[in-house]
Amino acid sequence: MSSETAVNDATAAAGAGGAASGSQPVGAARRRGPFREGERVQLTDERGRMNTVTLERGGAFHTHRGFLNHDEIIGKMDGSVVVNNVGQQYQTLRPLLSDFVLSMPRGAAVVYPKDAGQIVTMADIFPGARVVEAGVGSGALSISLLRAVGDQGYLHSFERREEFADIARGNVETIFGGPHPAWQISLGDFQEEVVRSEAPGSVDRVVLDMLAPWECLDAVATVLAPGGVWINYVATVTQLSRTAEAIRADGRFTEPDAWESMVRGWHLEGLAVRPDHRMVAHTGFLLVTRRLADGVTGISVKRRPSKTEFNEEDVNAWTPGAVGERAVSDKKLRRAARDAIAGTNIKDTPEVTN
Repeated sequence: MSSETAVNDATAAAGAGGAASGSQPVGAARRRGPFREGERVQLTDERGRMNTVTLERGGAFHTHRGFLNHDEIIGKMDGSVVVNNVGQQYQTLRPLLSDFVLSMPRGAAVVYPKDAGQIVTMADIFPGARVVEAGVGSGALSISLLRAVGDQGYLHSFERREEFADIARGNVETIFGGPHPAWQISLGDFQEEVVRSEAPGSVDRVVLDMLAPWECLDAVATVLAPGGVWINYVATVTQLSRTAEAIRADGRFTEPDAWESMVRGWHLEGLAVRPDHRMVAHTGFLLVTRRLADGVTGISVKRRPSKTEFNEEDVNAWTPGAVGERAVSDKKLRRAARDAIAGTNIKDTPEVTN
């Protein structure tokens, strides 16, 4: 028996067993088995150049060095090597979550994989957790949160713009192969809608990616359970400072902690081992705090006196234009939504070729 046949048999058995027992996680089948029509595939050529394509019957990938028919890839196993019409070799792999997030249709800037990983870990997003998030954007963080809470968990996402919600829904359904049983998305302002839909003290974790998280203090304190974690993703120092001071002044939360993460790759070639010239540096700050029990006064950390008041100039520093947020046209949002929804059209019964 060939290794490819063995993998196919094992995948089929796992799928059948999961379906029978109801234990197969949503989206797991999409990460296994041969390539299917409608899937995104990474093509890496002999010089290490990478392209991501969506497979279509009869489609082709064209470069200045020939073309590669999609039919040569559909049905092949993940990790196969294929050859185009002039003998150029391509390595074929399914995009990882980090790859998918950076190449998926978007209407707003995505939360980078390095920050999503920090949020999932530092906010202690556990299987079965009840989580609410605001500022869905293109759904990048929602995907990581859904993977963390699992099918038996709960994620309620709030988004003010319907176009962003459509893009996020398309991207989530693309990677999971359909609607996720733990996810629901609602339109409206977080601070107003969350207290209507979630019972007081019923939420384990709150994740906010927005311009003014301090405006949500009362809403977060209402729905978050004692000991629950509230984590904020903000872009500027002004936002970070104002959110931290608001949390301290409120008294219902622990002393906030803040940090940022930077990722620097390394060049590896023989003895030429050195840091890359470029790195993924500042993308945003993370600020985390926890809900105290009702009626408890938090312990104030003793520190040297410092300026904590804000004037009008400070407040204006966090407006969308001031923080460098570009306006996104309605036309671009509609196009991104169509692209995201198109990714859900994957056929799950491919023909397998050796």
